[in-house]
Amino acid sequence: MDDLEKAVLISFDEMGTVDSALKSQAVAFCQQMKESPTVGRVCIEKLVFCKLVQVQFWCLQTVQEVISGRYSLLSLEEKDFFRKSVFSLCGFDGVDDENAARFLDGPAFIKNKLAQVLVTLIYFEYPLVWSSVFVDLLPQLSKGARVIDMFCRVLNALDDELISLDYTRTADEMVVATRVKDAMRQQCIGQIVRVWYDIVCMYRNTDQELCSGVLDTMRRYISWIDIGLVMNDIFMPLLFELILVDGGSEQLRGAACSCVLAVVSKRMEPQPKLNILQGIQIERVFGLVTGDSDSELVSKAAALITGFAVEVLDCNRRVSTEDAKRVSTDLLNEVLPSVFYVMQNCEVDATFSIVQFLSGYVTTMKSLSPLTEKQLLHVRQILEVIRSQIRYDPAYRGNLDTLDKIGREEEDRMVEFRKDLFVLLCNVGRVAPEVTQVFIRNALNSAVASSSDVNVEEVEAALSLLHAIRESLSDESIRNGSGLLSELVPMLISTRFPCHSSRLVALMYLETITRYMKFVMENTQYIPMVLTAFLDDRGIHHQNLHVSRRASYLFMRVVKLLKAKLVPFIEKILQSLQDTVSHFTSMDFTSNQCSGAEDGSHIFEAIGILIGMEDVPLEKQSEYLASLLTPLCRQIEVLLMNAKILNPEESPAKVANIQQIIMAINALSKGFSERLVNASRPSIGLMFKQTLDALLQILIAFPKIEPLRSKVTSFIHRMIDTLGASVFPYLPKALEQLLAESETKEMVGLLVLLNQLICKFNTSVHGILDEIFPAIAGRIFTVIPSNGFPSGPGTNTEEMRELQELQKTLYTFLHVIATHGLSSIFLSTKSRAYLEPMMQLLLYTACHHKDTVVRKACVQIFIRLIKDWSVGPYGGEEKVPGFQCFVIEVFATNCCLYSVLDKSFDFRDANTLVLFGEIVMAQTIMYEKFGNEFLFHFVSKSFQSAHCPQDLAEQYCQKLQAADIKAFRSFYQSLIENLRGQQNGNLVFR
Repeated sequence: MDDLEKAVLISFDEMGTVDSALKSQAVAFCQQMKESPTVGRVCIEKLVFCKLVQVQFWCLQTVQEVISGRYSLLSLEEKDFFRKSVFSLCGFDGVDDENAARFLDGPAFIKNKLAQVLVTLIYFEYPLVWSSVFVDLLPQLSKGARVIDMFCRVLNALDDELISLDYTRTADEMVVATRVKDAMRQQCIGQIVRVWYDIVCMYRNTDQELCSGVLDTMRRYISWIDIGLVMNDIFMPLLFELILVDGGSEQLRGAACSCVLAVVSKRMEPQPKLNILQGIQIERVFGLVTGDSDSELVSKAAALITGFAVEVLDCNRRVSTEDAKRVSTDLLNEVLPSVFYVMQNCEVDATFSIVQFLSGYVTTMKSLSPLTEKQLLHVRQILEVIRSQIRYDPAYRGNLDTLDKIGREEEDRMVEFRKDLFVLLCNVGRVAPEVTQVFIRNALNSAVASSSDVNVEEVEAALSLLHAIRESLSDESIRNGSGLLSELVPMLISTRFPCHSSRLVALMYLETITRYMKFVMENTQYIPMVLTAFLDDRGIHHQNLHVSRRASYLFMRVVKLLKAKLVPFIEKILQSLQDTVSHFTSMDFTSNQCSGAEDGSHIFEAIGILIGMEDVPLEKQSEYLASLLTPLCRQIEVLLMNAKILNPEESPAKVANIQQIIMAINALSKGFSERLVNASRPSIGLMFKQTLDALLQILIAFPKIEPLRSKVTSFIHRMIDTLGASVFPYLPKALEQLLAESETKEMVGLLVLLNQLICKFNTSVHGILDEIFPAIAGRIFTVIPSNGFPSGPGTNTEEMRELQELQKTLYTFLHVIATHGLSSIFLSTKSRAYLEPMMQLLLYTACHHKDTVVRKACVQIFIRLIKDWSVGPYGGEEKVPGFQCFVIEVFATNCCLYSVLDKSFDFRDANTLVLFGEIVMAQTIMYEKFGNEFLFHFVSKSFQSAHCPQDLAEQYCQKLQAADIKAFRSFYQSLIENLRGQQNGNLVFR
């Protein structure tokens, strides 16, 4: 064993027995050898004499790299040497030679690699240099099975490495593939097909594995050779004889099926294709799919049948003559029963899409009316396929009930998998609505008749069909109970399935009832049944927590829909929910019991909607509300009294308890309108005010617990909407507490709350805002940089993102103040100190912020301030000393000229054009308010610094004075674009 062989063996070590340093040396040595100009000849010699498969593989790989990487550099002698050596090693020249025999008897991966080397030569040399390669191969096949096997490996490698479109090819590879295929078609493919036929005939009884390999190779080539070479009276009878013979090898019979499928799938014009499909006589293989579904033959036969059906359907869509339509329809009717059987009983081939095929077939029926009996039968079979496909696997029943990791993954998978099937179901429902509804009714009846939990998946599937078909039905048809809906919906509502304890069944049952509530709205006699379904152990009182939570949410939606129709049932509903409400408000309640969006607060929202209607008598309304608010507020009081003596272990649970109480009260209040609590029934408003007062104590007792502050803030939002202006007396204390301990994220929430107040009450909040604005400004302007945030590595921190969010909310806050008649807030004695930093921040942002929407808001603030704070063009004492000078000399120059001259100001962007419109508007407002003083400075100073020609400056004055905003905007855009070409880079933001 020489050094190269040792190095190869060491480099191939996968057991970890070789020292890593030694292995690295070996790899380096092998790489060094590859760079030698004579490495190809060395490798051929090794292949002749060395019996180590690792060395053989390395040498073959290296020879392939030499040919593919250095072909143009090889001499004619070297090319001839490689050609003859590789051909000989394949056994195609001197098969009796000991070396060739050793390769032909060697492991499959060596033979496959050898085939790849020969294909690399074919890539470069066929047909221009080595035109006889295939012709030279064919006579050697008489030497026996080993050579035939190698011949198949070469053709397979040629398909894999060059011809097959299953792999991504470069443009050069596509050119070479076309050249090779054209040459083979012209020179030898007919001979090769004849050889395939002869080999199969000769070896079918003695070496069926070899015949299977030959047919697998042939399958690859059928897509691009002349179809007549296979689709004829010689080859097709042989293939079907192999397929249908009893006792034959399943592998061989399956390979023959795949060849017929390749014939069926060959791309061609629809009429010739239809002729071929007719000639196949596909009915001969229908019986093969009824065997063992796990067998290879059944799988291949199923693929043939479904592939045939796909092609017939394609022909049916593409043919134009009535005769061809009739023929294709007959073929489709003939094959469809077997296709449906395959879909339900066999492993479907990965390339066949059940939904795509059935959707295509249903599409052909859309133009047919009425449907024939056979087509109606097919519709029923399609529905049966859909039902079988959407069923969950019983093996996951336990996982899906507990919703563990496996169950969650399976549910997610099925939700995604079902989407297209439900679209198909709706299409079927539109084509044959009556048949579809009868099928669903029968499925439900069958589910009801089930006497035990064994049919959980069947019941869930039946309910899912009814749930999904709703998409194909109009609201009008639901209300009127069209078709069988007047029977289906009452059946659904009144049914108690034997497997209702299943999470999947219970959830789908409730979701489906909710989907058909428009029927109940019109047929109110079913309301008691709906309420019972939601309030008993099928819904809110279900043993599974996931179901009871979801039921609470869905019940809230039902209450929103029915509203006043539920007034007669309020007592019954509250009585049924008493235990749920008390559980939610118990002192032992913790966040672990109920978390996420579907928590108990939905029950309180539903109750709030019910008791918050004016249809409920005041006395009863007060009684209901007090029975809920009083114990909740009492709990808050108890918790607040014990706040200071809580130990660390108790604290998280108590905080969670308080959060849930606030959420409950918040949800409850959503059902009460502002008009009811303030105008028609102020006593109800008083109850909410007392509740607000109680909850504000939380901010004092727990000043630094962010989740509680957040929940209280959310409740204040709700009370602003519910109580209206009567909430004002409570706001100063609330805002003071929220501001006192607020971090950056909480400050954002506070600004959002103030925005709501301003937008709802406008100038009525002047006094409140005047008090709190200085503290807010003082806090924010100390943490937000006035000239933008730093960028680059290490700057994208959580803290920085929070500050950016605060800055963005601040701009909205300032914009809301300015546009709601409150700009005088900025000028109060306490706020004056923050006017300068505010103006600088707004100016910098208006000119430079990367978000054009934010820039636009800042420009709009300036426009509003100019309108509010300017005395007009005829003089008078300034409201804000220095403001006019700042606007004319700084804002106008930097924002209205320099910022738009920057080439980053992209006129092709829609948001930028909106910003530009505001900048143009600002100039018209400045001229309106400041007159010639603005015009003189802007033209003589600002334009001059931008090197604006005199004629354009004069046109600017004329256009601005003409007061035609549209014409002025168009002119100013062309002016800016003109000036950009003259800009000398000296324009600097001041």
